[in-house]
Amino acid sequence: MCLSIPSKVISINGDMAIVSVGGTEYEASLQLLTDVKVGDYILLHTGFAIQKISEEEAIETLKVFEEFDDLNEQIKPELDI
Repeated sequence: MCLSIPSKVISINGDMAIVSVGGTEYEASLQLLTDVKVGDYILLHTGFAIQKISEEEAIETLKVFEEFDDLNEQIKPELDI
């Protein structure tokens, strides 16, 4: 299973970008995409921007991730983790 994280592009230098995920910054290669600009949202997977997405898609996906986190907190005691 692959997991990609919605990230906002905050700066670009050549084919590398700095992206923000929940306030944490990461480097992302832009080699797989064209026409990415500061302010765009991308899906980040293993250090590569693999797809541009809308801000709305990014927000909705992050909400789902938050729901998973909440669910994990609820079931933790049952799993004795």
